Amino acid sequence: MQLTDPKNKRHTITLKEDGVFHTHKGAIPHSELIGQPEGSVVRSSGGTSYLAFRHLLQDYTLAMPRGAAVIYPKDASMIVGMADIFPGARVVEAGVGSGALTCFLLRAVGAEGHVTSYERRQDFADVARKNVEKFFGSEKGGPTDGNWRLVTGDLVASIDEVDVDRVILDMLAPWECVDAAAKALTPGGVICCYVATTTQLSKTVEAIRDHGCFTEPHAWETLVRDWHVEGLAVRPDHRMIGHTGFLVTARRMADGVTPPPRRRRPKGTTEEL
Repeated sequence: MQLTDPKNKRHTITLKEDGVFHTHKGAIPHSELIGQPEGSVVRSSGGTSYLAFRHLLQDYTLAMPRGAAVIYPKDASMIVGMADIFPGARVVEAGVGSGALTCFLLRAVGAEGHVTSYERRQDFADVARKNVEKFFGSEKGGPTDGNWRLVTGDLVASIDEVDVDRVILDMLAPWECVDAAAKALTPGGVICCYVATTTQLSKTVEAIRDHGCFTEPHAWETLVRDWHVEGLAVRPDHRMIGHTGFLVTARRMADGVTPPPRRRRPKGTTEEL
């Protein structure tokens, strides 16, 4: 659960019968929280009030222990929305990292769907497993119900799924996995790649474009800017969540189909200037 102080500083704790949350503003026995409804207010021994809620998924992913950097909620939400992750979908994810995106995917596919996650590094896979199982431990339809498989190994060498609905690639070189993704995807399926740099973006888009089994790739990034609202004082915050990564999506075409040629505007020549 999450405790928020008057300065909006958030603390993540796991409740235990005999536990105590200690802070420089005083202590709060866990027994004062157990059995209370969400949205309750508790006071520390120093007199500071804390607002108590269960974690939202976005809060949990930002606070979870990390082996690798996590995908920010703004990007995970875009992946779920723009890659059209739906209840009952079969999803393959490569580059599980710390498990943040995995939590979003499992939430989206629901109890009837299935997510297979591939991770090359055993240490990252161990951290991800603990984070995912901790979040879904009390939720019906979580990975404890059998709709998640974590594979330690390279996607290209290890993938055995066919007719999957979505493939999500979060790795340094997703262009190396485009062919494996094409073989796994059902016609109409979506490939979605998350990359950090413009060099990676260029190589990923060109690999998808040159493969011949996908529609023209769509690339973009998402920026989030909060707003300060106090009465008539309404203005953008001084800070924002700017660049975190680029997203690329494309759809798998039917076998044997040649994509229509791209139409480009004619470019002027130096003689015309």
